[in-house]
Amino acid sequence: MLHYETPTAAEAAQLMEQYRVGSSFFFSSPRKTLLTHGEYSRLSASSGNNHRSLSERVTELLDRAKQSGRPNAVVVGAIPFDILKPASLFIPLSVQWHDSLLFSTGQAPERPRISSYHVLSVPEPEAFQEGVNRLLELISQKKLHKAVLSRTLDITLPHALSIPHILNHLAYHHSHGYTFAVPLAPELSHTSSPDAVASTRTLFGASPELLITKKGLRIKGNPLAGSAGRSADPVEDQRRAAALLSSAKDRYEHAIVIDAVASALQPYCSKLEVPAEPSLIHTNAMWHLSTEINGILKDDSVTSLDLALAMHPTPAICGTPTDAARDAIQAIEPFDRSFYSGAVGWSDANGDGEWAVTIRCAETEGTLLRVFAGAGIVSGSIAEAELAETSAKFRTILAAMGLNEQQTSILREE
Repeated sequence: MLHYETPTAAEAAQLMEQYRVGSSFFFSSPRKTLLTHGEYSRLSASSGNNHRSLSERVTELLDRAKQSGRPNAVVVGAIPFDILKPASLFIPLSVQWHDSLLFSTGQAPERPRISSYHVLSVPEPEAFQEGVNRLLELISQKKLHKAVLSRTLDITLPHALSIPHILNHLAYHHSHGYTFAVPLAPELSHTSSPDAVASTRTLFGASPELLITKKGLRIKGNPLAGSAGRSADPVEDQRRAAALLSSAKDRYEHAIVIDAVASALQPYCSKLEVPAEPSLIHTNAMWHLSTEINGILKDDSVTSLDLALAMHPTPAICGTPTDAARDAIQAIEPFDRSFYSGAVGWSDANGDGEWAVTIRCAETEGTLLRVFAGAGIVSGSIAEAELAETSAKFRTILAAMGLNEQQTSILREE
């Protein structure tokens, strides 16, 4: 039986200092934290057209590790938005397990101070709003009920980011969420920067949304849909929270997601508890409508990855009907989502594991940074408001970069 140790803030910083770009995976949740080193074996880069499912191939990878004397092997990594594209999953050489990170107040880690950078919005704000209106037209024609439209900020930095420092900041300020960093193969090729060529591509972020966690027969998911930006004014902040909770438009968007998640999980469960009403959760930047779904599996051979893939992509990050929403997204968004709005986490040889939805995230390679944010579009959505929502969601990563309020405003208003 594994025993975990709860690290203090200082020990947490030391833990993250052990992170090595290109060879480490980091995942911290409200339940446990893991940091891996090296790579024992990796899932082959087969696409979803392979006759074996992704889950079957991961099971085979774990079985081979067990036969080679690694009975406690764990698979870690990320699944892309488009499941037909290769996942980035591997068995590490070693894993450090801890309880959730323990940060005491007054010990906030220092943030980097970036004074010069170049920002390119993809698409430009006006084009994003045009995309929202195109989706609203499809919704009015009953071709869609919901679709999630996203945009990126492509930021060129004066120097490469320190991933351990970024993780320390994200974990401190988002201790109730899921902080992660995943090594990826080099891909950001829209630059000739020597640093970018020599560096390893990394996916990192702090997601507020649990896709699924499984331990034995017990499972839990926590879908989020329906959002509002926070305010520094406490009175205004509470007004926004109350308005979100009573918003017919946002509650409709949330209900679409909950119905889809419950329908995906129900066949696997002997018992599934779905609250009738959503609640509110918040991050430093956002309010969200939240529903915690708990279940008991019929068969403990079902793995956490099986369940994650059964739900993915949920309407929270794609839309409904799924195929129509995905087609609309691919037609409108002028970039590849890659691992944004996929899933990140781990699964062990028993099938237990934890997967978060890959949002509030970025990919970095050398001096390049691509930050992602999206908004759910349903009947009643207003293009200007959806643009503002994506801008608010950018703040999680921008704050971790150490941009001051004036610089953040510049990015928000571009």
